[in-house]
Formats: sequence, C-alpha cells, structure tokens
Amino acid sequence: MPEKSSHNVVSEPRLVARKFLARPQHEGMGAIVRRSIGRFELKYFDPFLVLDEFSVTAPAGFPDHPHRGFETVTYMLQGSVTHEDFEGHKGTIGAGDLQWMTAGRGIVHSEMPAAQGTQKGLQLWINLSSKNKMIEPNYQEVSSKEIPEATKDGVQVKVIAGEALGAKSPIYTRTPTMYLDITLKPKAHHQQPIPSSWNAFVYVLEGEGIFGSSKATSTTAHNLLLLGFGDGLEVWNKSGKALRFILVGGEPLSEAVVQFGPFVMNTQEEIDQTIDDFDNYTNGFEKARHWRSEAAISLGF
Repeated sequence: MPEKSSHNVVSEPRLVARKFLARPQHEGMGAIVRRSIGRFELKYFDPFLVLDEFSVTAPAGFPDHPHRGFETVTYMLQGSVTHEDFEGHKGTIGAGDLQWMTAGRGIVHSEMPAAQGTQKGLQLWINLSSKNKMIEPNYQEVSSKEIPEATKDGVQVKVIAGEALGAKSPIYTRTPTMYLDITLKPKAHHQQPIPSSWNAFVYVLEGEGIFGSSKATSTTAHNLLLLGFGDGLEVWNKSGKALRFILVGGEPLSEAVVQFGPFVMNTQEEIDQTIDDFDNYTNGFEKARHWRSEAAISLGF
C-alpha cells in the first residue's frame, strides 16, 4: 500500500484538466527548449506566461536581449549559467540555485553557459500586475543550500517560493506564487495544499506519477498538467523509481495581456511605447545604448 501522510491536508484534490507534452524546439542562439506554457496551444495560464525546460551547450545560449513587464525565474537543474545585465549585475547560478529576476520597466541581459557540457534548467515567466509593470528592476538570488527543504514519509520538498511541510521560502513574490520542487520515493503519497482561488500546474522532471486521482493514468517526464478546481494536489508514486516534479501555483491577475516577444503589457499602446523606448534607449532602456555583455563581445556581437 502507498505510504500516507499522518493526516489529510487536502479535502478537495484538484484533478488534471489538461495535459501537454513539451516537445523540443530551438530558441535563443542554438539553445533547445521544451516549452509548455507560452506556445500555440497554451499561450497564457494566468499569471504564467512561459515555462521552458532548457538545454544549452556552449557556444549556444541566450545572448543580449530585453524584457519588460514581468518576472523571470531561472532554476538550474544541471551545470551552470552566467547572467549579465546593463545595470552591471553579473552572477553565476549552478545546479539547484535560483535567480528570481523582476524585469519591471526594463532590463537587457544575457544568459550564457558557464561550464563545459550541457546546462539544463527551468525558466518560468510570471506576469506582473499593471501597477508593478514599470517598477525598477530587481533580483533575488538563492543558492541551493539556502533553499528551504522538508522531508516527510518518503517525500522531499524544496521550497523555491511559498511554503510546504512547515518550510517557507525567503523569496518575495509580487504576484503571489508558490513554486515547489517535489520528489516522491517509490510507493510514496503526498498532499499539498494550494489556495483554492489560484491557478496551478505540475511539470514532471523525472520518473512517473499519478496526479489528482488514484485511478488516473500515470504521467511521465516533460509533461505539463494543468490542475482544475480544488484546495490542493494529491499525488502517488506507484512506480519503482523516484518521481520528481515541480508544482507551481499563482494568484490570477485577471488583467488584459498584450505580448510582443519579450515585452508584456496590458494594451497595444503600451507595447508600442515599449518598442519606441527600446529602439530609442529611453524610459528605462537608456543604458542599453552602449552596453554589450562580455559574452556577446567574446562572440563578436
């Protein structure tokens, strides 16, 4: 019999509403991503704009590019990536490390491999409300050893944002968000509360699991599961190998979304203004005029 928690914490488990297999596609400069949110079939899942599982080997990467109006959350699974931006911020994140970047009114940055071999990770784009779209850029960086972790009944949870099993993340989320990296040992079972008004999804990284109902079919790696209504997730690992997945939930903004590539605003007029600002190096993009990342310079850009 699967192991059960000592008490039920979810009274109305969310069932799987939709399921997508994220297939590889090219992105950036020679990088490979498996995009599950932000593609034709699922352009937006309020407040989430994009979810990419990326794989990149030097000299491929994501050279100098802009953002405005949302946050990018980069969580490394393997290898390391160096980030540079026109504010002079530079840093390297390795396996298990996290960078939570608030682009706000504007940033131009690069994300390039910092080690030999293949670098792998996840990047999530979280929309910002209209009142926060033009705030100053900001970073929250947390090393793997600083990410809170809890273990119970064959379940390990790394709390990237929000809280689980009594552990709470130090990350501040402008758009209220939970982001959990969960591993279930074989035959383990887990219930994770999720605020009932939030949208939530699962993305499977390794192994296979049964989500929502014990009678559901199993789901394997690279699949995205959009969860329906309820107050939490229930999951079983009935296989003989470990199951690892991320569970992400967020409070919907319920605002209009107009996106043009790396710019996400509320109206077409705001997008037009953003393009003008970027082209003319104004209103938050002033420093882009003379800035090139070290990576871009080394590659001859």
